[in-house]
Amino acid sequence: MYIIPAIDILDKKVVRLREGNYEEVTTYDVSLEEMIEKYQANGTEIIHVIDLNGAKGDFTNQKYLFDIVKKVDMKIQYGGGIRSIDMVKKLTDEGIYRVIVGTQALTKPTFLDELSTLKCSDQIVIAIDVLDEVIKYSGWMESSPVKLIDYIDRCLGLGFFRFLCTDINKDGKLNGAGVELYKKLLGHSPIIKLIASGGISSMKDIQELSQLRIEAAVVGKAIYENHISIEEIKEWNLRSLIKF
Repeated sequence: MYIIPAIDILDKKVVRLREGNYEEVTTYDVSLEEMIEKYQANGTEIIHVIDLNGAKGDFTNQKYLFDIVKKVDMKIQYGGGIRSIDMVKKLTDEGIYRVIVGTQALTKPTFLDELSTLKCSDQIVIAIDVLDEVIKYSGWMESSPVKLIDYIDRCLGLGFFRFLCTDINKDGKLNGAGVELYKKLLGHSPIIKLIASGGISSMKDIQELSQLRIEAAVVGKAIYENHISIEEIKEWNLRSLIKF
């Protein structure tokens, strides 16, 4: 299992939200470029970047990110408000390694159908944000009537097999990951490539997740709050069998 450091950006600043609430934001005194360069120097292969402005339809951060991508040797897994096939093409053309799709894939079935025709399934990550086994979207404000397992089956049927699953009950609280949720998803299908997100607070949590068949774990707040060090991430990833 590989550790993917997470960076959330809002107005070009590195931030963290608590449970997705824009009113509960912590801003860190470090730039996106500085963070990426720090991870690159440490040997990290992939970074998870969420554009919180993009999630609200404002893509002014993108050029800033694209300029950084051109300067660093780092794979970027990017998400935030991706609502069109053209946007997916733009991101991959600009060098984004993986594109995360969420709300549009869930609420507009034809979007996934069209996306499957691009033959880029390995570059697509399907985001599933879950609260008590209910899929949430639009900044976790809306609930989908689509059953969790049914949605996963539809994605798999279209050739999308990598899922970023956030347990909303755990996100931003540093009280442990959603292990039981991940066990259920992994038990459903042997071909799922699962990326865990939310609640990871220590290397103990990482060790617990690694006992499951999880491809990677996204870690954000635990790094900024000094619960997990960059050196610990480096040592863990050097031992990981997964390479990106």
